[in-house]
Amino acid sequence: MKFTDGKYAWMVKIGEKGQFVIPKEAREIFDFQPGAEILVLGDVKRGIAILPMEQQEQYISKIFADIEQADSDQQGGTDE
Repeated sequence: MKFTDGKYAWMVKIGEKGQFVIPKEAREIFDFQPGAEILVLGDVKRGIAILPMEQQEQYISKIFADIEQADSDQQGGTDE
């Protein structure tokens, strides 16, 4: 299901083993190939996000930067 500006949504069913198939259209759009690694992020309030390999480093770096900033904020902003 296509929305606007490159936004999509698909419905999938989760099998007994917790597996699901990424829809063909999504695999084609995001160039997911057999054997490709993906990053799955989860947030209890916001849900699950699946990122293609080429975006993993960018998001992991941002996550660690945010964690470091939060730690710094908790320590009163001092770097020791």
